[in-house]
Amino acid sequence: MSYGFMDIAVTPAVRRAQAEMGADHLWSDFKGHREFDRFSTRETAFIAERDSFYMASVSETGWPYVQHRGGPPGFLKVLDDRTLAFVDYRGNRQYISTGNLAENDRTCLFLMDYPARARLKIYARAEKLALDADPALTATVTNGDYGATAERIFRLKLEAFDWNCPQHIVPRYTEAEFLAASQHLMNKVALLEQENASLRERLDSRKV
Repeated sequence: MSYGFMDIAVTPAVRRAQAEMGADHLWSDFKGHREFDRFSTRETAFIAERDSFYMASVSETGWPYVQHRGGPPGFLKVLDDRTLAFVDYRGNRQYISTGNLAENDRTCLFLMDYPARARLKIYARAEKLALDADPALTATVTNGDYGATAERIFRLKLEAFDWNCPQHIVPRYTEAEFLAASQHLMNKVALLEQENASLRERLDSRKV
């Protein structure tokens, strides 16, 4: 049966490594169907919540490169069930990913939800577009309130995706996630401080 992501990922060298570790039967005899070549509502919702992802590319000399891309939550847009796009904001101006993808459009994205210990990995082909190449697309993916300098648009055509198991993903929290999760505790502390202040006022009034 088809297993889209592994159909791409598993090369003869990978098969040899699986055989050496006694795991080749797990994938050669796979009975399910995990083609995963179209985003469902689950992936669309997950992608819309992300404020960063990791993007891999390969240079002309064969060296891999992994870049962190960030922006406001949802800056990576699902245009349809097989297309993603995002604004590439100015960073350190090395342009390694941009150059690599101009020669080899294959890329792999890792999207992480550390609190939920979830990871979505995506194989896609990347196309670089100037900001004025498709005004409607640029308007769709641009967030004018973000305040960063947009340099280009990347449009990604999905080849396959898959979800990883949560094993070894250590939960981590952004400042916003921490504040949201601890808000009830801060509310309780504020209430206790108010009660303590009121008790102190009563004690002070009795001393008088």
